[in-house]
Amino acid sequence: MRISVDEGPVAGGTGTSEQQHTSSLASAREVLALRAFRRLWIVTGLCSSGDWLALSGLAALASTLATSAAGVNFAFSSVLFANLLPGLLFAPIAGLVADRFDRRTVMAVADVARCALLLSIAVVNTYWWILVGGFLIQVATTMWIPSKDAALPRLLRRPDQVAPAAQLGLVMTYGVAIAVGGGLFTLITGAGTVFDIPAHVIGMNGLTRLAIVVAALFYLASAISIATALPELSRPAASLDARRPEYDRELGGGPLDVTSSGTVGGPTGPRQGLGAMLRDSVGYVRGTPVVRGLLVGMMGALAAGGAVVGSAQPYALSLLGGQAAWGLLLLATFLGLAIGLLGAPRLARRLSHERLFGLAVVCAGGALVLVALSPHLAVSLPAVVAAGASAGSAFLTGVTIIGAKVEDSMRGRVNALYQSMLKVVLGCSVVLTPVLVTLIGQRPVTLWGEHFLIDGTRPVILGGGLLAAAAGLVAYRQMHGRTDRSDAVS
Repeated sequence: MRISVDEGPVAGGTGTSEQQHTSSLASAREVLALRAFRRLWIVTGLCSSGDWLALSGLAALASTLATSAAGVNFAFSSVLFANLLPGLLFAPIAGLVADRFDRRTVMAVADVARCALLLSIAVVNTYWWILVGGFLIQVATTMWIPSKDAALPRLLRRPDQVAPAAQLGLVMTYGVAIAVGGGLFTLITGAGTVFDIPAHVIGMNGLTRLAIVVAALFYLASAISIATALPELSRPAASLDARRPEYDRELGGGPLDVTSSGTVGGPTGPRQGLGAMLRDSVGYVRGTPVVRGLLVGMMGALAAGGAVVGSAQPYALSLLGGQAAWGLLLLATFLGLAIGLLGAPRLARRLSHERLFGLAVVCAGGALVLVALSPHLAVSLPAVVAAGASAGSAFLTGVTIIGAKVEDSMRGRVNALYQSMLKVVLGCSVVLTPVLVTLIGQRPVTLWGEHFLIDGTRPVILGGGLLAAAAGLVAYRQMHGRTDRSDAVS
């Protein structure tokens, strides 16, 4: 089997100056020109569209099947909780599966399972099975994501293509797929009103169940595509592993494959049991400063982000701008994230990814400190944009580091840990923040002879900002000794 990394030159050099300064659009076109990546990108779009369509359909179906007012009120939150819980429970196992078994097989089986479970929900049409089936669907999704993320770098020709590939994935998942999934749900469920279809023709919740069936077909199409058109997702051949040292030199010295005993090994060798792989994962994190710093930095950034999300609405009200202020702050956040995602590759030409990651987390923390101290919406909006841009840069840079610097034999586990931490830390922070805001309450403060009434959101956001800045500094110290090709160029 021919692996796409072998199709292009990866020998020793770092690329020409012209290649280093290729625009983001040109880099995206270059990545999309790779047939294997383009097919995986389309598969990602199919699954992501199915995710958003299924989430909308399951929430709508649950609200109509609920037998009490409380069930109706908690329908969406119950479905969302059933979607998040598997990521908290099974992400580490999913990482082990991604590194132990053939990734193409894992992804195809997960897609078939998601298709079958969605069809069963549409047929059974009961509230309890929506929650149970939704939970099982997300177990399959939790297995699918690390396998996809771990296999992605093997579809690229050069390490510098990881960042634009990650950008394209985010655009598909959180841009195109949301529009497709939401648009289809609106079209399908609105067809009864538009075409005046009698209720007895479509049956009870017929159009909502049809939307769920369409989501199931998205997963089936993905499984067929993976099984028939993406052989590159399977584990790399021995010939590619033999060329790994040459590929690692282009990454800037190459990652270490640290085992639980502290020894360094390659990606090849006899297959391990899950227990040994788990011990190796702990040893790898302990023995690899880049990964250790990455996880510390993201933990601080996610905790701070959760603090902001959990206190955002009362914070907006404290600015005396009403719900309009909340809407503006939300728009500022997404604008900042877009700026960060688009700008990170340009910054990476002047800084190593490790340094950029640490600095981005520190800047996000500093911006949140300014948000906490802001006296007016005019100050808060640019500070929120800066925080969002820093967070977007940190997230994309973290994904790039995992794809380009983590050994293929460990990449699934590190990706799973990254995704698990995203859900655990962010979720706990969002839940605990309102409690802290309530406990702190409103406090009178005297500053420069002036009396102010400070609500609980300010100390919480300030604490989150300081935590993020401290975590960014730790990450920078852990990671700054590593250099990548951008350092060599400069």
